[in-house]
Amino acid sequence: MVQSEIPAVMKAAVMLKPGEIVIQELPVPQPGPDEVLVKVMAVGICGSDIHYYEHGKIGPYVVEKPIILGHECAGIVAATGEKVSRFRNGDRVAVEPGIVCGRCEYCKQGRYNLCPEVQFLATPPVDGAFVQYIVMREDNLFHIPDHLSFEEASLNEPFSVGLHAAARTQLKPGSTVAIMGMGPVGLMAVVAAKAYGVSQIFVTDLEPIRLEAAIRLGATHAINVRDHNAVEEIRRLTGGIGVDVAWETAGSPHALQAALGSLRRGGKLAIVGLPAQAEIPLNIPSIADNEFDLYGVFRYANTYPSGIAALASGISDVGSLITDRYPLAQTQEAMERARTNKAGSLKVMVYPNE
Repeated sequence: MVQSEIPAVMKAAVMLKPGEIVIQELPVPQPGPDEVLVKVMAVGICGSDIHYYEHGKIGPYVVEKPIILGHECAGIVAATGEKVSRFRNGDRVAVEPGIVCGRCEYCKQGRYNLCPEVQFLATPPVDGAFVQYIVMREDNLFHIPDHLSFEEASLNEPFSVGLHAAARTQLKPGSTVAIMGMGPVGLMAVVAAKAYGVSQIFVTDLEPIRLEAAIRLGATHAINVRDHNAVEEIRRLTGGIGVDVAWETAGSPHALQAALGSLRRGGKLAIVGLPAQAEIPLNIPSIADNEFDLYGVFRYANTYPSGIAALASGISDVGSLITDRYPLAQTQEAMERARTNKAGSLKVMVYPNE
C-alpha cells in the first residue's frame, strides 16, 4: 500500500436513529489491494439522505442500526492498494457511490445500476460519506481537473441521474422536454437536458428560488404551479402539441400526472422521483391511445466520465446551486437546513475535512 501521512482515527457523523446525528471517532479504514483511501472534501445532501434522516426508510431500505449518511462526494487520494494503477496520492477524484459485482447479467450488459448485489453508499446497511476518509474500489473513482471544485464534482452524482434519464428517453438535439420538480436532482436534470442540445426546457416547481435557479442553468420556461396549471401552460407554449419528453423529478403524484398530461402523442415519460406511496392513479386509456412510453429511472450507469467532462466545460454555473455550507461537526444542522428550509436554499454541502 502506498500512502502519505494518515491519522489512525477519523471523525464521522453517525445517525444513531432518525433525527439524531452525533460525531464519533472511528478507525480510518485501510484500502485493500484494488482499493483507494479517499480524503473526503465535499459531500452534498441528497433527498434520500433526508428521507433516511426523517423517516428511517425508503421503500424496502430500512435503517435498522446506526448508519453514516451521504453519497454525493469528491476528495483527494490519500492511499492506494498494491494493485491500484490509475491513481496516485494527491489525485483529485469524484466518487461513484455504487459498488457492483461486475459478474451478473446486468453488469455484463452495462446496466450495472440494476446489479442485485450493489452496495451503495448511505443505503442501509452500507455506511456513507459523512466521514473524513472512505475506502472505494479503484473503478469507482474518476479523475477531476484542477479547475473543477470538489463541490461541483460531487454534483456529478445528481447530474448523472439526469444524464441517465436523457439516455433512457432517447433525448435528441432539438427535442422539447418538461421537468417537473426543481429540487437538486431536477435542477441538475436541467443541465443534462441542456447538454443534450434540446430546444426548449420547461420546468415546474412551487418555489421561486428554484425556478430562478433553473432559468440560470438553462431552462427556457419556468412555471410556478402555485399560480398556473402546468399542463395548460405547457400546451399553450407548445401550440397545443405538448413536449416530446417529460421527466418527473419531484416524487409527487400530482407532478407525475402533470408530466403525463404535458406529453405530445407518442411522447416519453421518465419516472425519476420516488413518491411516498407505492401506487398512483394514472390515465391508462390516455397512455394507450397516445402510445406514451414510460421509463423507470434507477440511479445511473456509465455516466461519470461524460458528466465530469460536461461540468468541467462550464456548461452551466452549477456551483451557484450551493447555498449552504457546513463543517462535519454540524452535519445534523445541515440535515435540518436541507429538510426544513426548501424555500430558502438549493443545495446543502458538508465539508468533512474543514
